[in-house]
Amino acid sequence: MWLHQSSPAGGANRFYTTRWSVVLLSAQSQAPGCKEAFAELCRLYWYPLYGFIRHRGYSAEDAQDLAQGFILHLIERKALSRIDRSKGKFRSFLLASLQNYLSNEAERARCVKRGGKAEIVYLDIEGAEERYGMEPVEALTPAKIFDARWAMALLGEAMNRLNREYLAQGKTTTFEALKVFLDPINSKELPTYEDVAGRLKISVGSVKTLIHRLRKQYTTFVRDEISRTISDSADVDAELHELCEALIAAEGRIMP
Repeated sequence: MWLHQSSPAGGANRFYTTRWSVVLLSAQSQAPGCKEAFAELCRLYWYPLYGFIRHRGYSAEDAQDLAQGFILHLIERKALSRIDRSKGKFRSFLLASLQNYLSNEAERARCVKRGGKAEIVYLDIEGAEERYGMEPVEALTPAKIFDARWAMALLGEAMNRLNREYLAQGKTTTFEALKVFLDPINSKELPTYEDVAGRLKISVGSVKTLIHRLRKQYTTFVRDEISRTISDSADVDAELHELCEALIAAEGRIMP
């Protein structure tokens, strides 16, 4: 899988200020912007939480209430203050916290009805249900399903960043022609270099160069996104490996 290839993250100055380590520090000091930073991370990665709740047998309506209530529960620092900093993965923290929340506070969460409080993050429930209904995931463990959905959310955000960058440069046509080559598990039938060259009116050699650059940029963005969800940047490779394994295990079962 080409996504495993080494790609420097460019130093700490390239990490977003909303990365997980900063959220941890903000939670301890109650620094300004903590809620916004945490809400942004939840906005990006809420669907794996929603899918996990649905997999536990809750209805779509209850899962929506529980997901919203859980995020609110965390943002209000009912759990952030008890973080074990040695467990530096935002992914692992969220899943463990969610499992605890479902066990101990599900009844309270059912009372947090939509409209009862201002939403902290927008939850695309209709879109989530469409995705959930198309995922035959019975052969996978709930934790593996969660990891795979988390990986898809992370890759999706990296792709969105790349799309915005090409759009800003006026290269949307190039991006649309080449983005199929970014499929990390190669599940799509790729066009030939000759077909792409004809579409973009460039040489085959130029197509290969553009694909190489695009993959390098994408890998950098993926690593940046991972760095936002762990407390130690040295753990990026290990987290990338785990997420790739989850994607491979769930190949064809998890909707993008």
